[in-house]
Amino acid sequence: MDFFDVVANRRSVRAYLGKEVEEDKLQKILEAGNSAPSAGDLQGYEIVVVRDQKQKEVLSHAANQHFISQAPIVLVVVANQKRSAQRYRERGAKLYAVQDATIATSYMQLAATALGLASCWVGAFDDNGVASVVGANIDGGFMPEAVLPIGYPNQSPRATPRRKLSDLVHQGKL
Repeated sequence: MDFFDVVANRRSVRAYLGKEVEEDKLQKILEAGNSAPSAGDLQGYEIVVVRDQKQKEVLSHAANQHFISQAPIVLVVVANQKRSAQRYRERGAKLYAVQDATIATSYMQLAATALGLASCWVGAFDDNGVASVVGANIDGGFMPEAVLPIGYPNQSPRATPRRKLSDLVHQGKL
């Protein structure tokens, strides 16, 4: 699938088949996340692969999104604030680590689509609930930023309306 087809075909899928995701596909998705650009090439993020059903159920409750537990794989992307702060101090901890984590999540989401898989970016969740599932110490600078269930789609959502470029793009200033 060409890149622009991948972008055009990506959807937020909230229903998954029971089929397992092949290990080679998961590795390609993780490699895409690893290839994402990051501030100072520090890769201020960690990726936790969750396969255990009990962990997925707790993640599902922490986000109040039942479909998370149905996905065969759930990736939790955690900003590593300390890593980014080593070079960029507070701005690195509070902004660059978040940006790094979200760019990596975007790359993984697009890679999943390119491989015929589906995902749904989940950003609304109880931070402490998600952190406890994946062993992230928020006070130690590890902040969950995204939960990304991945699997074979069991639905085909239609494309949602997008803003016109003429409303979205500004030349020189707002």
